[in-house]
Amino acid sequence: MKKNKLIIIITIVLAIIALLFILTNSGNTFKGEIRDFAVQDTSNISKIFITDKANNQVTLSRELSANWKLNDKFSTRKDAVNILLKTLLQVSVLEPVSKASHNSVIKRLAANSVKIEIYQHVYRINIFNWIKLFSREKLTKTYYIGGATQNNIGTYMLMEHSSVPFITYIPGFRGFISIRYSALEADWRDHTIFNQRFSEIRSVKLEFSENPGQSYVVLNNDNKTFSLSSMINNKHIENFDTLKVLDYFTSFDNIKFEALLNKLDIAAKDSIINSQPFHILTLTNTSGEEITVKTFHKYSSEVEVDLEGNPVLYDRDRLFALVNNDKDFVLIQFFVFDKILRPLSYFQNSKPYLPATRNPQLIKSHQ
Repeated sequence: MKKNKLIIIITIVLAIIALLFILTNSGNTFKGEIRDFAVQDTSNISKIFITDKANNQVTLSRELSANWKLNDKFSTRKDAVNILLKTLLQVSVLEPVSKASHNSVIKRLAANSVKIEIYQHVYRINIFNWIKLFSREKLTKTYYIGGATQNNIGTYMLMEHSSVPFITYIPGFRGFISIRYSALEADWRDHTIFNQRFSEIRSVKLEFSENPGQSYVVLNNDNKTFSLSSMINNKHIENFDTLKVLDYFTSFDNIKFEALLNKLDIAAKDSIINSQPFHILTLTNTSGEEITVKTFHKYSSEVEVDLEGNPVLYDRDRLFALVNNDKDFVLIQFFVFDKILRPLSYFQNSKPYLPATRNPQLIKSHQ
């Protein structure tokens, strides 16, 4: 009887082991760790390091505020980080690379791929995700991202210490995903120049270098009134539209540049920034900090003429600019900046507003 019980117990144990083996392998002959590119819980990712074969590299670090820092010195684009986190969560394996393509794919990955290292907060003691003790940062995944498959639907990936590359994809998304793993610092930089609320602004000074008569300083006084002065003679303007000034002060939120151009040809860039600025805009906040933007004309890339048939020299949609204490050379849009590049005549009740930020000659003809 005891012998029969022992046989039954052994049989049950072996059956459980066999069942677990079947469930954990579920028709795939590859080990889970060499194809498990996805991160099951992106909320505990603490750091992401990305580098490419050209020695470009970025480190994205999560701060306590849940914001992300780029290379420990720049704010990041939230949309770009969120897309990457979503990719890390959803990336799935479509199929292993065929034997016929194996060697060529490995060679391409060795020559041109992006490496990603993912660090997460883990616990030395974790009992059923209920009792968690002794948190630490740990490198949990390292893999390589190659180019797109021939049909541009899949992306080649290879886990570190593995010799088996896979074709990966995101369910429901048609296209390759390698572009989301950029090692270029410019792709992750936050484009924000101004993000001030009305109550945070002490003054704004705007200089029109080509037309000094439209330059001014406007102050946000402590008693909820405004002062407006012309810079050409420091004359205090008595008659101005306070509602327009109020609207102006509320326009400095979410002002972003379009593209970072620091890697533009040095000679071309120097030629631009050594020319006379079109505008010099200086915002002083209530803490005394100054934020300055210098804009420069961008020559039109196409032959254009105005309504009178005169050639248009400058791009009517975009400007170049220096921001961040002249450290960054960027491209900006009139569509975004027009509302904070108002000329003095805009605020004066006695004069009609002339949309002159795009065409300095328009102002001069009305002086």
